[in-house]
Amino acid sequence: MRQSDHIASAGPRRLALSLASAGYEIVVGARLLASAGALLEGVLPQKRVVVVSDATVAALHLPALLEGLAAAGVAAESIIVPPGEASKSLESYGGLVSRLLALGVERQTAIVALGGGVVGDLAGFAAATTLRGLPFVQVPTTLLAQVDSSVGGKTGINASQGKNLIGAFHQPRMVLADTATLATLPARELRAGYAEAVKTALIGDAEFFAWCERFGTDVLAGDAGAQAEAVLRACAFKARVVGEDEREENAAGGRALLNLGHTFGHALEAEIGFGTILHGEAVALGTDLAFALSARLGLCAEADHQRVRAHFRATGLMAELAELNRRLSAARLLSHMRADKKRRDGKLVFVLARGIGKACMRDDVPEDSVLSLLRASGCGE
Repeated sequence: MRQSDHIASAGPRRLALSLASAGYEIVVGARLLASAGALLEGVLPQKRVVVVSDATVAALHLPALLEGLAAAGVAAESIIVPPGEASKSLESYGGLVSRLLALGVERQTAIVALGGGVVGDLAGFAAATTLRGLPFVQVPTTLLAQVDSSVGGKTGINASQGKNLIGAFHQPRMVLADTATLATLPARELRAGYAEAVKTALIGDAEFFAWCERFGTDVLAGDAGAQAEAVLRACAFKARVVGEDEREENAAGGRALLNLGHTFGHALEAEIGFGTILHGEAVALGTDLAFALSARLGLCAEADHQRVRAHFRATGLMAELAELNRRLSAARLLSHMRADKKRRDGKLVFVLARGIGKACMRDDVPEDSVLSLLRASGCGE
């Protein structure tokens, strides 16, 4: 029996995330929507919730979730927002809060985010700020959300100056990662989510990256066991990191290391257009650039960079800026990086790598080195 087959037959798995302020469980398994009400027993402060989803996800999964909640006597209302990154805006946030207040939510009324990272970030931020804080549950339906954005309590929306610049830390009461929902994802979305799982491995789990090299194509081919294992491994690693540095206050690393590839990636999203390039695609390209920069600075071997690039290519992800087939300006990308929320004392802060599974923080990278790398990668001035 293959490892992934064993995981598939093991049933729902639970991971505990322990924080100084609170703690919660991450439940991973297939067909969890049907038992959502029972799984949330003892977690919800009242038997009433408001489900926030987008139109695409709601058509696929909202009925099953509502039935699962109703089976446990949980009354649920729903609010549907447009799909896509454009919903992470001040306008959409204001509209969502107004609709929540119009429904007469109380401080014990939980907000349930059903969807991908956009819905989780938007609904989570609304929960964090409505009535000064409502209980919140994450029900991620994309691989990206299941392996990354649903865990750890980061919520927020985009500003014109960049991605996720408006937000709050607001931990969910529980994360229900129903891996059966991954079967409805387009191949491109699945690959983009997988990039975040690989990023997790590259930060601090070399053995997980070796697993990705062996089973990554199975994850993307829809192997349920391999998908569950990838979610479990990524969530277990992130839970450890968040548990030690909940609010990203460790200047030497900690939770900030989870942003490997994001300084470059967010710049690409801001320049190309949020949603035009998927977040996971930008992270893959950003991670390749981070390893390329690390090799140029002598932090890691070029062989490590090439190994990362080879794996992205083997799993159908873009691994070089040239694959975008568009002319980019190095100066404009650097300008976007200067708006990155990780900067300190006016300096750019990069998550780089000393090798596979050995991420590190650096605030001493010369801007000329960044520009040189971008130009060598095909960017114009």
